[in-house]
Amino acid sequence: MNIDAGLIHLSSVDPKMEKLINKFEKPYFVKENNYFESIVRSIIYQQLSTKSASKIYGRFNKLFENGSLNPESVIEQSNDTYRSIGLSRQKISYIFNVADAYTNGMIPQNFDKYGDEDIINTLIQIKGVGKWTAQMFLMFTLNRPDILPELDLGIQKGFKAYFKLKEIPSEDYMKTKAKIWRPYRTLACWYLWRLVEGPFECNTFF
Repeated sequence: MNIDAGLIHLSSVDPKMEKLINKFEKPYFVKENNYFESIVRSIIYQQLSTKSASKIYGRFNKLFENGSLNPESVIEQSNDTYRSIGLSRQKISYIFNVADAYTNGMIPQNFDKYGDEDIINTLIQIKGVGKWTAQMFLMFTLNRPDILPELDLGIQKGFKAYFKLKEIPSEDYMKTKAKIWRPYRTLACWYLWRLVEGPFECNTFF
């Protein structure tokens, strides 16, 4: 993803977005190579606070020292071991599902060469991996530039603040409004997250 080109584009097509770009730091994306670990991490973080999920994920990582976190090593661990570090039975089953998907070839070696929709459609076949998880994978693991995670609550709140809405908008509303940001919706969403998290009133900017 060409971040500099994306910021220039967003600033040129949307003056409001330009204000956010000038306010906040430049986005930082690091492409990950361990796709399996990335998906497992997303599952662990599902429906948990960042603080709680971070603690559990830290304990999870300690089970696989020296870079040994892979589908085979994950399957070798017992349910009791995973329960002891704070994982729910449901999430344990989801993690095993992902490991099975890798070992049986459901996830191809050249996964990063696939298109966005093909990747989403492949991942959501795994029980426990929904569209949101697949979109996070595209954005933060593969650094795909044009992803709109319309199911993400932070993005929904960001749209509400950005467009001064009284309620959380519909998916169709967000998709329509986000067209102006293409092909860099990933970057625009990064700033919407910052808008929601930032220590200021959006009315001072818009």
